[in-house]
Amino acid sequence: MNSFTLKTAKHAFSTTALAFSLLSFNALATSPEHPSGHNQNMITTQAFSSTDYQSQEATKMFPAPNEGMEQHILTLPKLSDESNYMVEIQIGQTKMVDCNRQMLTGELKQHSVKGWGYNYYQVDSITEGPSTRMACIRKEEHKEAFVQIRDELKLNYDSRLAKVFYLPKGSELRYRVWKVESQFNYSKSTVADNS
Repeated sequence: MNSFTLKTAKHAFSTTALAFSLLSFNALATSPEHPSGHNQNMITTQAFSSTDYQSQEATKMFPAPNEGMEQHILTLPKLSDESNYMVEIQIGQTKMVDCNRQMLTGELKQHSVKGWGYNYYQVDSITEGPSTRMACIRKEEHKEAFVQIRDELKLNYDSRLAKVFYLPKGSELRYRVWKVESQFNYSKSTVADNS
């Protein structure tokens, strides 16, 4: 075998191994299984404005929401192997939309509680963002839909501490839990190093 053929074979094998690794990844968006065996939402949520804020024992170290802001608290149930789960967070508003693809503009920032080191997330303002400009002919194309800001967040699942968010009043936080359904695959060189 000449060196060109050997090099081509190595490249083909590496490419095949990489493609197999990428295509064999499997994850599902799911809520943790309810003790009843049904797939029900087990994450508890609370939202407080500056006028109805109530300090909670588990989140008392986080600041109260400022005027015009809402504090959203997600409390995750304990799972047997939390390393197999992630939480996806999207922030936006429910709006009347047409056939065009729409986005909102807002910046999701991570902050830390001084003296505690716990993280929380904040969006200071949400405004109209970019949109496609297609002509929407059918009336039924107008519907109510969740329109999100560009930033989204994926967090490792950790039930030890609530996830806390501060959003402008009238905003919504939506979430889903991702569960890994497959084992890790490996990509490694099979050629011995003869140096």
